[in-house]
Amino acid sequence: MIGALLGLAIGAGVLLVILGMTTSPRVQEPGPSRLQRLIDRAGLDRVGPSGVIAACIGLALVTVLLTLAISGVVMVAALAGLVAAYLPISVLKRRARGRGRALRAAWPDAVDMLGSAVRAGMSLPEAVNDLGVRGPEALRPAFLTFGGDYRASGSFATSLDTLKDTVRDPVADRVIVALGIARDVGGSDLGRVLATLSDFLRQDARARGEIEARQSWTVNAARVAVAAPWITLLLLCTRPETVAAYSTMTGALILVGSALLSVVAYRVMTTIGRLPDDPRVLA
Repeated sequence: MIGALLGLAIGAGVLLVILGMTTSPRVQEPGPSRLQRLIDRAGLDRVGPSGVIAACIGLALVTVLLTLAISGVVMVAALAGLVAAYLPISVLKRRARGRGRALRAAWPDAVDMLGSAVRAGMSLPEAVNDLGVRGPEALRPAFLTFGGDYRASGSFATSLDTLKDTVRDPVADRVIVALGIARDVGGSDLGRVLATLSDFLRQDARARGEIEARQSWTVNAARVAVAAPWITLLLLCTRPETVAAYSTMTGALILVGSALLSVVAYRVMTTIGRLPDDPRVLA
């Protein structure tokens, strides 16, 4: 028995060595960076990560120089520069949230129009193409792109991939998956599938909107609580005695500690008061 187990173990080891030498390793392509995903969610086609980084650096340098000229405290100028460097990212996040809300509100109407067109006798590609003219305003450019691609290629699946890359939205991914399945299945259930999808999207948008409205006061309170002391500090830095106090090592340490506490408190409050972003299923 021991000899059999030993022989089995040796054979398994030899097999694993052979498989390791003959099997080529899988090379996983790197996905888009976190900054690129944020830019995609904001809907900015002509802006890349390098442009955003350049804007952050340029705004930080300008803010440092202006704050240093006003206050005369190096540490205050450095902290103001760090805050200014984050402003382009904050603008992108705000734009991404606004665009997500607009698209989330537009998709149920778009799916309702698709269902009505299919019940009226139109094919699914024709119904999707028609949204470029009669669909919601927020989605018309994307469906116009879909129509042009479908007329050029004649492939519904390929055109759906183009639509996915154009909209770049989590809700759009779910709708596109449903459209692809509906196209493959077809039959009399297509209208029912679209109606169910429309109801689901409308309920999801309504629930998410109510939660965001109720929790928005937490985010606003966090912003006011963090900004007020630093605005007061900037005003106090116009006095010579304040500049002398914060120009020392002790003053610099107080500023750094206060900044760290402000960042931690702000992140905690915004994390509590903001819903997580929906992940994309076709990214």
